[in-house]
Amino acid sequence: MTLPIDKLGAAIRAVVFDMDGVLIDSHPAHLAAWQEFLCSVGVQAPHSELLFILEGRTRGEILRHFLGELPEPELSQLGRRKDEIFRALESSIGSFPGVLGFLRELQRLGIDCGIATSASEIRTASTIERLGLGGFFDTVITAADVVAGKPHPHVYQLACQKMSVPPSRALAFDDAPAGVLAARMAGLRCVGVSSNAMTQALLDAGAEQVIPNFVDLQPQAILSSPPPITCSHLSNCQIEPFSNQG
Repeated sequence: MTLPIDKLGAAIRAVVFDMDGVLIDSHPAHLAAWQEFLCSVGVQAPHSELLFILEGRTRGEILRHFLGELPEPELSQLGRRKDEIFRALESSIGSFPGVLGFLRELQRLGIDCGIATSASEIRTASTIERLGLGGFFDTVITAADVVAGKPHPHVYQLACQKMSVPPSRALAFDDAPAGVLAARMAGLRCVGVSSNAMTQALLDAGAEQVIPNFVDLQPQAILSSPPPITCSHLSNCQIEPFSNQG
């Protein structure tokens, strides 16, 4: 059954997307860029350790994870070196399957859309411009806007604040357990996106369902109210609510 637009609006008023691995198919390029960068600074990380990169962390958090605590100027310099490697691979990155059609349908239904990503402001802006996605989003929140990466809920809380939408009336799409947890702690519903073996981890983190991509996905079906989702991780998190004073 197709829900009327007014009934849809009563349930969900906004959709907030993670960028990497959700809007864009960037994980292979990210892993390759970080692996090349780490090798250039003498760090040999096993593949299992590299998966930390895909958990929604900021660039600074990833650098500290692999290289330890370093002065901020040195972190910035190393981050620029990594970004140069990534830019050489960026042209191969396209939008995630089906995402353009899904965004067009959300726009037709009058559902506001935002981005909540741990990527840098510069890379996020250049990516959405290169792929022609900019016209779909009312709000874009990046690593430059928050003090902590996912699983801290700041990025999703701030996206809802900027969109003037209560988190309870918003739905997130995220591909990492840390991202799902961030969305759920912020008070959003969340759908996981995974084409690999992450399905159970995303459900365990609080995703109400997991989709492989956006091909043939109908907003009317996914935005209708689901049964309540409980997640043991949420009750164990002691993160203070975020209040943006900016």
